[in-house]
Order: sequence, then C-alpha cells, then structure tokens
Amino acid sequence: MSNPPLAGGPQGPQALRPLLDTVLDALHDGATARGGPLPAGGPRTVTARLRELAGDPLPHHGTGADTALRTLVQALAEGAADPADPLCAAHLHCPPLALATAADLAASALNPSMDSWDQAPAASALETLVTDALAHEVYGATGHPGQPGHPGQPGHPGQPGHPGQSGRPGQPGRPGHPQALVTTGGTEANQLALLLARESHASEGTLQLITGANAHHSLPRAAWLLGLPDPVTVPAPTGTLDPAALDEALTDLPGPKLVAATAGTTDAGLIDPLPEIADICEHHGARLHIDAAYGAGLLFSPARRTRLTGLDRAATVTLDLHKLGWQPVAAGLLAVRDPADLTPLTHHADYLNADDDTEAGLPDLLGRSLRTTRRPDILKIAVTLKALGRTGLGTLVDQVCDQAQEFAATLHAHPGFDLYDTPTLSTVLFRPHGAPDEHIAHIRRTLLTQGRAVLGRARMDGRLWLKATLLNPHTQPGDLAQLLKLVEGNTSR
Repeated sequence: MSNPPLAGGPQGPQALRPLLDTVLDALHDGATARGGPLPAGGPRTVTARLRELAGDPLPHHGTGADTALRTLVQALAEGAADPADPLCAAHLHCPPLALATAADLAASALNPSMDSWDQAPAASALETLVTDALAHEVYGATGHPGQPGHPGQPGHPGQPGHPGQSGRPGQPGRPGHPQALVTTGGTEANQLALLLARESHASEGTLQLITGANAHHSLPRAAWLLGLPDPVTVPAPTGTLDPAALDEALTDLPGPKLVAATAGTTDAGLIDPLPEIADICEHHGARLHIDAAYGAGLLFSPARRTRLTGLDRAATVTLDLHKLGWQPVAAGLLAVRDPADLTPLTHHADYLNADDDTEAGLPDLLGRSLRTTRRPDILKIAVTLKALGRTGLGTLVDQVCDQAQEFAATLHAHPGFDLYDTPTLSTVLFRPHGAPDEHIAHIRRTLLTQGRAVLGRARMDGRLWLKATLLNPHTQPGDLAQLLKLVEGNTSR
C-alpha cells in the first residue's frame, strides 16, 4: 500500500482537489438527509444513527480515503445543528462565511505552528499585522498615522515583539502601542485578562475580581483557575451592571481590584453602561476589563459603533469573531492597551526561542499565548477583513441587528407573545403570553426533538424566556414568521 498523499508542498493541491469534491458532495447529501436546522429524534436517535453510519471507528483494514470521507462527513452533516439554517438561532454560534472557511482549509493544509518563527514565518508576520489593526479598532489611533509602528502598519525596526526584530514578545513595544493576542475564544481571552491583571498588580496584594450578575460564567471560573478569591457580584437588575451598586461595592474594598464589564451579554445581548463604569473605576483606582466577545462587532458599524463608547478605557478587551464576525471556530482575541502588561507571558524554551536566535533577529512567539502549538487562526480573519473591509463587515452587523429590531416589533404587536425588551444587539427574548416557565422549557425541547427549530433559553426578571440569537444575514422575515408559527403550534397543551 502506498503512503497516503500529504496536503502541503507542490503536490498538495492536486491531492486535495478530488477529496474536496467528496467532502462537498457529502456535506450536500448530509444536509439534504437532515432536511432542517438539526436532526430529529433527540440524543438517543441521533447517536444511534451516527453509530449506524460511522460503523467501526478503528477497523483492522481501512476503507480508503474516499469512503471514509464520504461516510463520516455525511454522518456529521446529517446530524448537525446547522447555524446556516435560519431556524437554528439559539446560541452565539454563527454561520461561517464561505471565504473564511476556504481560508481555514489553507491554514490546515499548510499547518503552520505559531510557537516559533521557523514554523510560521509569514503567518507570524500576518498575525502581527492584523492584530495591530484590530487593537487599533478598539483603542483608536496612537502616535502619528503613517509612521512605522503605528497600529495597522508594519512594526518599526528594533521594536521588541515584532516579527523580524529582536526582543521578547510581551515586553513593551513603542509606548502607547496597543496589541492583541489571538485566543480560542472569549473564555480564553477572559482568563488571560485576569492573569495579566493579577500579575500587573502582584506587588499590591491579592487581586479581587468584581463582576455584574450578568457576567459570563468564564470570569468566575477564571478566578477559580487562577487561585483568586470568589468574585464580588454586583446586581444587574435590568440585565446590565448597576453603576451605583458598583460604586458602593468598590468603596473601602482593599487591595487591587479588577472590574469586568460586559458589552453584549450572553442571555440578552445587553451592553453595560461603559462610560459610567469607566468613571467609577478611575475614581476608585480599579482596573477595567470589558468582555465584548459578542458586542465588539459593532466596531465595524458606523451606525452602532457609539454603543461601545468607553470601550477604549479598558485595560483589556475580549473580542470574539466567531460571533459577530462570521468566522469558523476559533477566532477570539484579547486586546491590551498597554503592551507592558504582556511581560508576564514571556517564557523561554531553548528549542523555540533561544537567546542567541532572538538576538540575531528571529521573532519570539511564545509570549503571544499560554499555548505552545496553535493554529494560524489569523488567516481566515485576515482574508475576511481584506475581502469585505470595514464597510462589508459593518453591513453584515447592521443586517442581523436590523433583523432583531424587526422581529421584536412583530412580537410586540402580536397578542400571543410577550417581548422582553427592544434588542440592543441581535438577541430577542420572547415567550408565549401567559405560559408557565415549565411549558416554555417544554416548547423548546419539543422543537429540538422534532428537528424543526433551535431556540435558546434565558432567565430574566425571574421568568424563563425563549431566546432567538440572529446571526444569519440571509434570514428573511418569512423565516421568522415560520419560527413564530412553530412556537404557536406547540403552545396549546
């Protein structure tokens, strides 16, 4: 038996081309067999069908590439919850753009490893170029546009932390030059934000995290992981952090403090009052982190960008472009205002960043992440930014946010439904009028089991709501009308 072909090198494209045809055919056949936003029957039925299609996962003799690809890709597609279906609208789980997915294929074929320059020469340079541009979107212009080292421009010769130059990443570059690190998503970005805050204030005592009751679960989890005290939780009675309660909580609280605000809550897509929170943090000498994993997409929308006023006052900001960025997972980032804060990430492994190599000009990549091996996730982001530009991305953001506004208006006018509130982003909470919470949960599970719709759930105001997270710019009003009919059809017991 000859060796299987490889994806890279001059022969790689020739080897991939027929396999891609097989994959695309299997994706089509699987989606056709599924016939809706997710497979019908519930967990047991889906598992049984997957086992039937997949067969022995480790046969004594292999089936060959074509059969294995066709069988397993079709099985996965047939059993998928497809975010490209307009009725799959439960979570912050976007349908990825075709061009971003194609770029991700190239990243897999080339397989750079972003832990040393000699494994990822161009990818490391591209990462710096793109992350500088995204950090600039968060923090605005610093220095003088057009000068070397300006965000979005190539790094200035001799500045630490820029590919092709000496110095360790994580050490300060040009003063006032914000940076961004690529992460696996909002959870890792939030963990890094807490780590950097803890280390930046280590000489002052134990860091205390303060979050709103609306904060993402990854923040208290990160505090636990880093050995920090349990967070102080500030009330969020309207779904957003209460500034007066934050001011009270910070008063006389000893030691270093990190306040984590949210720009785009998971449950309702709400944005905390960022300017007021920033003022309070400044008054009390507290560091500010903003989890904008969901809401950062508004940066691309001229009409909605002002909702993020105050974002640039945070020491760190979480972004996640596999939400309002239409990227395949993973595509997270952590923007950092002061590059000196990255110094604690500096790490030495002689086989990856020997001192003499670094002094000779080979970039040191280990200070860009707590991970060692990591994919060049920046490629798909870079392709998307280049292809669509700020205007194209902003249009997509506006489309899904406008969908949410229109859907909310329909619900508000419908006597059979209650609307939680006018949406801030693209999340709409609603419930059949007069239905008890247990029936709301039953409706959601019934639609899932039938394979007809994927809706989320959120508890607000002490009640359970159905959640539609609209991230598909191709969704039409008729799709949302169909969604309401499905809910109505399961409302009567």
